[in-house]
Amino acid sequence: MKAEPPGATPAPAAVGRLRSPGASIVIALVLTAVGAMCFVVIAENVVDRHTQRFDEAVLQGLRRVDNPAVPIGPSWIAKAARDISALGSLSVLSLVTAGAAGLLAVARKHAAMWFLIVAVTGGVLLSGVLKQSFDRPRPSLVPHLDTVASPSFPSGHSMLAAIVYLTTAVLAARAAASRQTRIYMLLTGVAITALVGTSRVVLGVHYPTDVLAGWVGGAVWALSCWLVARRLNGPPWRAS
Repeated sequence: MKAEPPGATPAPAAVGRLRSPGASIVIALVLTAVGAMCFVVIAENVVDRHTQRFDEAVLQGLRRVDNPAVPIGPSWIAKAARDISALGSLSVLSLVTAGAAGLLAVARKHAAMWFLIVAVTGGVLLSGVLKQSFDRPRPSLVPHLDTVASPSFPSGHSMLAAIVYLTTAVLAARAAASRQTRIYMLLTGVAITALVGTSRVVLGVHYPTDVLAGWVGGAVWALSCWLVARRLNGPPWRAS
């Protein structure tokens, strides 16, 4: 058998194996396991207060030294942070989910529609359970620039933004015609998720580790739902 020279284009069979359904499931399983372990590590360090110095340093670093109630940077930063944070609120995410689910229903992609609804609903419940379980107090080092009532860990805005925007981006990307469009949609979902989480730290209502755990937890939950849907009904974006 003749060996391919270095740098040669992979054979179609090899490319097909990398793109096969089995390969995507293995990759999703690995990412889910790694993400779950990362969440556990973050949670353990938060409970043991190993991250407290880092969390407080970041919060203080984002506020003016002479006036901790004012974020560093331009005067519009606080308002922009509140506006961006609203993209991760339960009311806005419910509207986004309802709109996306309606579009999927009209397109007769019922498996994808139920996948999205179950992922978001389950994520809301999981976020609440995790918050009550860890019961981490909200940061008190700097004044809050937004109204909050629930415990701090993990960040619900970050977790649910990861679930909704990343899941919606993946479903939308599957319907895109070009590779560039798919990449753009996925990057948009990642960017919105990142901005929502960052805004919560800027507003002083979450520690950085709350947000990091929310991102990881949301991604793990969305991947877990995808794996279950794949096992039960095949690809969740398939028309039905």
